[in-house]
Amino acid sequence: MKIKELRLERGLTKVQLAKELGVNKRTILRWEQDMMCMSLRHAVRLANFFEISLDELIRGFYSS
Repeated sequence: MKIKELRLERGLTKVQLAKELGVNKRTILRWEQDMMCMSLRHAVRLANFFEISLDELIRGFYSS
């Protein structure tokens, strides 16, 4: 799944997700638009937050 889909599924805004992950809103926007790669640390935090595996998260990036 893509980050935006995961975020919207939970009914979160970019600002809310950014606060949960300790990043700014612009970072979330860049991740969602594939304008910026995330660190492994952030990928782990994101997967944990959405309760998915890193594999599921990564497949979401490369399935489009």
